[in-house]
Amino acid sequence: MRREHNPSPKTTGFFHQILRSIFPDPLIPKSDQERRRYLFKNLILHFRPSTVPEKTLKFSLTWGLGGMAALLIILQFGTGLLLKFVYIPIPVSAYTSIQVLQNEVMFGQLIRNVHHWCANFLVLIVFLHMLRVFFTGAFHPPRQFSWIIGLGLFGLVLTANFTGYLLPYDQLAYWAVTISTGMLEYIPAIGNRLQEIIQGGNEIGPATLSIFFAIHTAVVPMGLIILMAFHFWRIRKSGGLVIPRSSEEEIEKKPVRVTTLPHLLLREVVVALVLIAVVMMVSVFFDVSLGDSANPGLSPNPTKAPWYFAGLQEILLHLHPLFSVFIIPLVLVVTLMGIPYLKYDTNTEGIWFASIKGRRMAMIAGLIAIVAAPMGILADEYLIGFAVGLSWIPNFFGNGLIPFAFIFCGCVGFYILIKHRYSATNNEAIQALFVFILVIFLILTVTGTWFRGPGMKLAWPWKL
Repeated sequence: MRREHNPSPKTTGFFHQILRSIFPDPLIPKSDQERRRYLFKNLILHFRPSTVPEKTLKFSLTWGLGGMAALLIILQFGTGLLLKFVYIPIPVSAYTSIQVLQNEVMFGQLIRNVHHWCANFLVLIVFLHMLRVFFTGAFHPPRQFSWIIGLGLFGLVLTANFTGYLLPYDQLAYWAVTISTGMLEYIPAIGNRLQEIIQGGNEIGPATLSIFFAIHTAVVPMGLIILMAFHFWRIRKSGGLVIPRSSEEEIEKKPVRVTTLPHLLLREVVVALVLIAVVMMVSVFFDVSLGDSANPGLSPNPTKAPWYFAGLQEILLHLHPLFSVFIIPLVLVVTLMGIPYLKYDTNTEGIWFASIKGRRMAMIAGLIAIVAAPMGILADEYLIGFAVGLSWIPNFFGNGLIPFAFIFCGCVGFYILIKHRYSATNNEAIQALFVFILVIFLILTVTGTWFRGPGMKLAWPWKL
């Protein structure tokens, strides 16, 4: 007769039963089968596949940028929640509440520092992540829509930064947002109405602060959660990350796979710990400043938009507002959305810069842009000046349509020339044009951020 096994009291202890109810499987799985089962049953890791292609674990493929962005968003949610316990979204109290946070609340300055630096790092990390996706061809079928979702996430990150910029309600925040929202009035037909909706009136005031606070703390976080979940799901359904390869290699149909635990998870934990350490070091040594309280009657000189909009403000100094604020950004956004759906000569997924030739062309395009952009800025500032040189015709044409047509034809000519010169595929030529425009915009951003002094005149940073 078979005897029942009676568990010893040690294995059926009260706390042991609680632990087993939470973690029914071994906390440290030892076999691949246990690891797959652990991943399948663990809520935290449920969005991860049980196995991943071994080649995708190379750090040089992704640089951990996607995971960094997700971690920074989590840190933003956590620190933002803590800040809400102190912050008061009313103009007469907003500035004072930040002072109280920094001077009277334990670790208040540190929490604000972490929130601030995470926000700035997030813009940079998401931007670099999208560049990585583009330069490794990770937008080809079936991953086209993942690129579109990524653009949406980048837009939400910029919205989060912009709406949060006003909340301290000091001079820098007030006038930076004033400049940025003022750009909206140049959008045809709906510009003035859109500006009134965002500001809650004709000027920045209590309604603006309430609207920005609601968008920053409710609308954007909800949008990020939804789009991030959708983004992760689409990546899973598209087969995961692209597999790195050389231009001579074919796409692997059945790559060698390894278990996510510990191979992928261990790498993600290491990257996360390093990122947290960097954020904490920066937050400890570099405090976020708080200027004077917002004064609508006293405009600082110069008045600049936030650094991530400085490129647009710089374009506004050179071209008609309709083109700099509406037409050029619209063309850029539509072009970025259309990138995955263009007809390419080859599928370059997993190949950095499409090929060795593509890498060389991208480098040449960047060098040309590094020379051309500063020359164009200096020429317009001191020599040509579209508005002055063509003052005999309406400003819309002399400072808008004609220079825009010149820029557009220059980009088309650059594409045709470099494609013909190097007998390149359209993958390589489009990538070179992308780098050319990207570097020009980065130079415009740097110029607007660090090389504009009083009256928005060019000046050396150390003389500002």
